[in-house]
Order: sequence, then structure tokens, then C-alpha cells
Amino acid sequence: MLFRQFFDGQSSTYTYLLASRAGGEAVIIDPVKEQLEHYLKVIEQLDLRLVHAIDTHTHADHITALGDLRDATHCTTIMGELSQAHCLSQHVREDEILCVDGIELRALYTPGHTDESFSFVLNPAAPQAVFTGDVLLIRGSGRTDFQGGDPHRSWDSIVNKLFKLPDATTLYPAHDYKGWSASSIGEERHFNPRLAGKTESEYVEIMRGLNLPNPKMMDVAIPANLACGQLTSPARLQG
Repeated sequence: MLFRQFFDGQSSTYTYLLASRAGGEAVIIDPVKEQLEHYLKVIEQLDLRLVHAIDTHTHADHITALGDLRDATHCTTIMGELSQAHCLSQHVREDEILCVDGIELRALYTPGHTDESFSFVLNPAAPQAVFTGDVLLIRGSGRTDFQGGDPHRSWDSIVNKLFKLPDATTLYPAHDYKGWSASSIGEERHFNPRLAGKTESEYVEIMRGLNLPNPKMMDVAIPANLACGQLTSPARLQG
């Protein structure tokens, strides 16, 4: 399988490009608008046809490249069924499987960071990896204090869904702020300081005590991302 991990330094966002082979069909997960030319260059150089562009949730810290990728490649833009984005080609439901040239991704509804967050399991018959968006991070978890976030739902998504995957399943989050590029389900069950050895009530207390500032781009990114990154007024994107 062909696998590429991109990093946007401004928002500490990871984007993932998957294809079964050079010259085949591909899918991209959580693309960032500012990195569009990098994605298109790799797609061209590897002679790929981008079939799906997926966002795990409505991001608040960067603008998505979903709309730009659709314009450039005629791919399908996809989010979970509860997304409020009005520009999507397709919504996925719990346990729906996306198939792209031999690659299978199973949609898992994993709310908590936002109320519409989904994760995607690679090769669901024998899970190889899971793309968790922001709900489960490496040695951390996504904040739960806006966009319908809820620490109880975050706990349930992580402990009762993601942690039910095999320990060897590689974890690929949408963000990392400490230089980690990947983890595993087993590592996070045993070493994630917010979760390992904690009860649900302890986790909720931790999450409610974070007191984080709002993402710097939140007021711009959320409305832009509800339009797949393509607001009609350039001035709004610059504000």
C-alpha cells in the first residue's frame, strides 16, 4: 500500500494520503487548504486519481482543502452523517465501508471532541490503522468544550469503540503538538495520561479543567469549513 503523511506546521495538522499502488485510485483524510499544492504535486507525480477527500470533523484551527481538491480532481467530498457542512458530496454512517481500489475504510461515529466526529478504520476485517481525527490524540485527547463536545461522549468513543480495536492497530490522529507521528491503540490504552488507569469521572474532571483558549482561527475556520473551505468572500478568509 502507498501511504503518505503530511504535516501543516501552522496548525500542527496531519493529513493522510492512501492508495493501493502508484497509478491507482487514492483517498485523502483531513487535508489543509494551505497545503493543497503539496497534495496535488504528489498525486500528479505518483499518477494517482483522487477518489475521496474526507474530513473527520469540522475543524476549528485550519481551513479544509476539501472543496479545492474537488475542484482540482473531481473527487467526492465526504464527512459523517451529522455534519452541518452544506457542500458535501456524500455523508457516511456508522459502520459504512468506503472502498477505493482495494483499500477499505470503516466509518466509526466517535463524538466527544465535536458532536459529528468520525474515525476511519483501515482494513476493518483485520484492522491495520485508525484515523481518529481529534477525538483520540497521541498521549492526549481532543478538547471537549465547544462544537457540541462532551467529555462523557469522548470517554465513550475512546474506551468503548477505539480501545476495542486490536492493540497493534496503528493510531494516526489529525494533530500532534509534541513531535509524535503515530502511536497504537495498545500504547494509548496503557500510557495515555488522561485515560490509563482513570475512571470516566476522573477523565471528565480532567477535560473540564483544561481551560484552553479558543483556537486562533476558530471564527474563520468553522464557517469556511462548513463550505468545504470555500467562502465566497476572500475578505472573510483573511479576517
